Amino acid sequence: MTDLNRRNFIALSASVSAGVSALVAGVGSTNSMAASSSGMFVCMHGATSNGFNFRTAMEGWARAGITAAEPDLPIARTFEQANGAGSARRLMDDLGIRAVSSTNQIFLEESGPQRAQALEDLRWKVELAESLGADRLVAPSIASETHTADDYDEVYENLYEAAEIARPHNVALMVEFTRFSKLISTVRTSLNVVRAVDHPNLKFMLDVYHFWAAQSKFEDLDLINPGEIHHVHFEDTPAEPPLEVSTNANRAFPGEGVAPLQRIIDKLTEKGYSRALSLELFDPVVQNTDPYEIATKGIQTITPYISWI
Repeated sequence: MTDLNRRNFIALSASVSAGVSALVAGVGSTNSMAASSSGMFVCMHGATSNGFNFRTAMEGWARAGITAAEPDLPIARTFEQANGAGSARRLMDDLGIRAVSSTNQIFLEESGPQRAQALEDLRWKVELAESLGADRLVAPSIASETHTADDYDEVYENLYEAAEIARPHNVALMVEFTRFSKLISTVRTSLNVVRAVDHPNLKFMLDVYHFWAAQSKFEDLDLINPGEIHHVHFEDTPAEPPLEVSTNANRAFPGEGVAPLQRIIDKLTEKGYSRALSLELFDPVVQNTDPYEIATKGIQTITPYISWI
């Protein structure tokens, strides 16, 4: 099935109004079959519903049929401060949701005045991630200063130090290249950095938006070794606005943009990836829409890409 046919399928499905509960039940069963054949499954990223508190988001996602989440750690921490240590994990367990990742910690790779606080924040975040049952945590690169090739030795040292903080908690830090970074913005650089650091608690991950909207080429995915992808953020790159002026808020639901998502999924399968596709959206309208509705649409728009594998 081509991307165009998939988008037509998604548009048609979205127009069907014969009972929301029937739709969710149908999608849920399709998603279960998809997971059993491809290994990939739908996951909700905390940012996608960050207009809501931890309980509201989790309960809405669970009602839609979500069983995997990437919790926003500050929001989970706020919940635990009000409800007691371990309460976030208990809520997720009660709802049948497991934490397959957690998010996030910035300023770990770039030396500067923010890094000392970033390391302190990392200490409580890896502890909370472990408490939630998450064995991985996203570490995006958003380096904004001008750099030279000589700075990468320091990047390696910085990330090694961060990985050592995560090690006792059995949490892997995942370097996320971003299109905005002046240090790690491509597949190639991210792979090179992770391999150079060579730490068991530092891994490579892929955000499909940052992959397709930045300087990476599709062929760069062939540089990835089987089993090297530790996590995936899955969303689409819109045709408008132009990339030169677009922001994270312009990310689209899968099938609503121009990224060759099925080709990417097929390549992920070839590389042995069989885990979460985490829906990470920053549109304020999405973030403040009922988490149940957003999770339902997330299942509906991601499932077609994995159910034919």
